[in-house]
Amino acid sequence: MAVTDRRYRRKQFMKMSEIKDLTLVELSAKSRDLRQEIFNLRLQQASAQLEKPARLRTLRRDIARVETRISQLRNKAA
Repeated sequence: MAVTDRRYRRKQFMKMSEIKDLTLVELSAKSRDLRQEIFNLRLQQASAQLEKPARLRTLRRDIARVETRISQLRNKAA
C-alpha cells in the first residue's frame, strides 16, 4: 500500500482551516448534510450493517466543528 493511500484513508474528517473558508449558508448546508449522513449510519448500525463504526465518531466531531464555526460567525456579526 502506498503512503498516499494511507493518507487518503486517514483523512475522513474536516479540518478547521477548511471550515473557516466557508460562508454561513455553506456551513448550514454542510451541517445538514453531515446530520443526514449520521442518521443514515445510525440506521445501518441498528440493522447491523454498519461497516465503519468509527465514522460515527468522526461525523459527530465534524458536526461539532461546523456548529462551533456557525456560532463564531453569528457572535461576530452580533
